Amino acid sequence: MSLLKTALREKRFVCVMEFVPKPSAQRFADMQAILARQQLCGWPLSVAIGDRVGSPLDLSPLDALASFTHQPDALPHFSGKDRERHHLLAQLQRMQAAGLEQLLLLTGDRLPGHQPGQRTVRYLESVAALLIARQACPDWLLGAALNPFKYQEEEGAAQYFKGQKKLAAGADFLTLQLGFDADKHHEAMHWMRRQPAPKPMLACLMSLTHGRAGMLEHVAGVTVTASMREMLAAESQVSKAFAQRRSVDRLALQIIGVKLMGYAGVHLSGIHAPQQLDDLQDRLAHWQAQVENLEQWAPAWAASWQMPDLPHVTFHPPQGNWRHGQARAQASFTEKARYHLLHGAHDLLFERGQWLSKAFGWAVRQPLWATGTGARLLHGVERAVKRPLLGCDTCGRCRLQDTLYTCPETCPKGLANGPCGGTTLNRCEFGDRECIHSVKYRTAKAVGQTAVLSERLIPCVEAHSRHRSSWPQWFEPGAPARLSAQSVPRSQPES
Repeated sequence: MSLLKTALREKRFVCVMEFVPKPSAQRFADMQAILARQQLCGWPLSVAIGDRVGSPLDLSPLDALASFTHQPDALPHFSGKDRERHHLLAQLQRMQAAGLEQLLLLTGDRLPGHQPGQRTVRYLESVAALLIARQACPDWLLGAALNPFKYQEEEGAAQYFKGQKKLAAGADFLTLQLGFDADKHHEAMHWMRRQPAPKPMLACLMSLTHGRAGMLEHVAGVTVTASMREMLAAESQVSKAFAQRRSVDRLALQIIGVKLMGYAGVHLSGIHAPQQLDDLQDRLAHWQAQVENLEQWAPAWAASWQMPDLPHVTFHPPQGNWRHGQARAQASFTEKARYHLLHGAHDLLFERGQWLSKAFGWAVRQPLWATGTGARLLHGVERAVKRPLLGCDTCGRCRLQDTLYTCPETCPKGLANGPCGGTTLNRCEFGDRECIHSVKYRTAKAVGQTAVLSERLIPCVEAHSRHRSSWPQWFEPGAPARLSAQSVPRSQPES
């Protein structure tokens, strides 16, 4: 059994070092030296291997593992950007052959060069990937991501609803996005504890300097506010060594804080050399002797973000400070009217018990439409009707009923189950539109259908089914029923 799986089962706090596999022998040697220590302050030490994080020259997680002199106990990542089902199945087969049985499944951030409208890039989203991996490998340790660092109701609530889908689809643990807002770490933990079957969570943490804050401005889904940057800049003006010491001190404090909150471990980013681990361990030892509970921890954490003559640091942007449970968002008249009109049209044409629906189903299942010319004609008709109205890309497996008539194809990543982690104040990671899942959330809330956002698990669209009409398939006898959270088989937890 893997180190991570053992630690989670035994409820031992665990440290997972993030490793982005750059083509550098020194980078591999340094991480090998870090992992050789086997522990940080007595906590077991493991490694996570990133996938498609940055440059296309990066090694794949499995090739990176093979490049270590001594193969470590590792948690490979699988990023769904520019991927289909067969890519995931191929990685699962390679992992099985190598004796690996744990995987972190991520949708992935924006693929470099992906411009909406210029070329289509498919993203295998994490909910669908979890369904595939859990079916193929029922006993594996599978993880997914959660980003609680959201400050508008629509994006935040939709993120938690999608988190519920990930748990239902088979996630054994969740890893949070990188974040520094302790209130949001508390919030995510309270949310998890309210779930019917709570799962362990890891907090992704990093020592933050002014230079790294500038780099993180280009990382989707990470929030670094102006007041944070101002404080970090003041530290760097004292001296580079002073700023570095303070950043390591804050990281040590944050690790202790999330441990006290109940997190199962940390996913540590930005530690590349043994000396960095030594520095962190020294500060951890210091703070462990000083802090025994959250009441003692909170003022120390606040003080670590203070510099003389500077205002109080805030971790939320000035445009929003939503907290889980707060209700502010309201759908517009247009959003509500659109839903009701489309829902009514769907009931007439696609609810199989209606006489008009029966007639329409009979018509589109005639042998004519199974011929090459007929299929092209029917596809053209469906596309001509639905594209102007819905942004449809005729995926061949219409999911509109499960997405409150907001077409997933209008998301640049094609996500159907909920938002990615890259939104900012309801804006899409691509920056050119409001996130469609924020619109979907407002609509669901207005019409009393929020359960759809957490209970309907939508499988991936298969590559071979795209760009053909979905109508004949919809009316096929024995057409697949909706996949709900309750219908997914669960892996049996080990005793």
